[in-house]
Amino acid sequence: MQVFGSSGTRGVANEELTPEFVLRVAKAAGTAWGVDRVGIARDTRYTGRMLADAAASGLASTGTDVDRLGIVPTPGAQAYAEREGVPVMVVTASHNPPQYNGVKLVGADGIELAITDLESIEEVLLSEQSAVAPWDETGRVREIDGVRRAYVDELLAAADRETIADAELTVALDPGHGAGALTSPEFFRELGCRVVTVNGQADGHFPGRDPEPVPDNLADLGELVRATDADVGIAHDGDADRAIFYDETGTYVEGDAALAALAAAELEAGDTTVSAVNVSQRLVDVVGDVGADLELTPIGSTNIITRIEELEENGERVPIAGEGNGGIFFPSYRLTRDGAFTAARFLELVAERPASEIVAPYDGYANVRHNVEYESTAERDAMLDAAANHAQEADAELNTRDGYRLDYGDAWVLARPSGTEPLVRIYAEARNEARASELADEMLETLADAKADA
Repeated sequence: MQVFGSSGTRGVANEELTPEFVLRVAKAAGTAWGVDRVGIARDTRYTGRMLADAAASGLASTGTDVDRLGIVPTPGAQAYAEREGVPVMVVTASHNPPQYNGVKLVGADGIELAITDLESIEEVLLSEQSAVAPWDETGRVREIDGVRRAYVDELLAAADRETIADAELTVALDPGHGAGALTSPEFFRELGCRVVTVNGQADGHFPGRDPEPVPDNLADLGELVRATDADVGIAHDGDADRAIFYDETGTYVEGDAALAALAAAELEAGDTTVSAVNVSQRLVDVVGDVGADLELTPIGSTNIITRIEELEENGERVPIAGEGNGGIFFPSYRLTRDGAFTAARFLELVAERPASEIVAPYDGYANVRHNVEYESTAERDAMLDAAANHAQEADAELNTRDGYRLDYGDAWVLARPSGTEPLVRIYAEARNEARASELADEMLETLADAKADA
């Protein structure tokens, strides 16, 4: 696909992702969907309203009525889509820096569109064959109230409120100025938790931290956990479809460790789980211990969703799936990544024992990540060619499902182009940090040299 990547389409707002482009995407989606009504939601980004206005105009021009949902976490917009039976466009760049924005498309079943559906919309977009309604048949636009409250009510109905409330937990929450700032504090309080927050104001400039919930951005959350004697710290990205945790000592919990702990609580023999090609050995070990199966896909929620649907159509049980970045699916709840629901499931575990004990079995791994920016396709292609040559020369098992993953038995390294930013990402994991750093730095040097020569 030329337009839609692993999680929609994104770019720097008003440069790459312009109102004109969003209008064209909306017109193509309205044409391909051919429905009477579509919802539009957004996160808190400063350019969100501008781009949502463009999307509303594009949809209305095709004769489609528009429900304006306002600022809603992406999983809340998906809940609305499923509840109302209408597709939804979400204006969000999720974890990307503040200057970015994007568009994510959700079907009337509340699930992100499959690759084939995205390709159909992209075909209309690129062929410029969007429908144009007569002036007196253009769509009407209406504001919808109560969408966030309805989402919180659904979360409360799905969570184990009694177990969490009885534990009298203190939750330190960092919604990162994103859409979760308008729903997660309320949700956790109504679960019976004492809630303290940092970066809790909805603010599209993201003054306290960048939207991506990674350790470099979350120092304040660790401090808050320690200062308030909280039982757990929880962080979201910009659209709150991810959850990252700190334990009761204020120590960052690797996303892969949290996924492994949650998977260990969910999986049974004969089950299947789905993750991406950058899967941690932690999850591999859990799957082996319980006698379940693991399916790998290219990185990105769209790819994981597609594989879950295929497995479930074949009668396989997939109780949990996801990636180590905090984006986790519980398909029996809803086939969507939901940071608040993921956090509630983690709180159910914390109600029984400290967070540090929950993830302790998965602490014996070190992860190193690098990002290499590029300014042209020539630089990107040169780096990927260098990664391919490096992979061919390495004494390791090669997986090319998404980029180049080299498995050395005791460790692995992966180089792949980002689906949402002009970056080539490098991931490495080993039993000790020196080994992980060695592999990651070796790949980084290879790519940097190729970029310099491009």
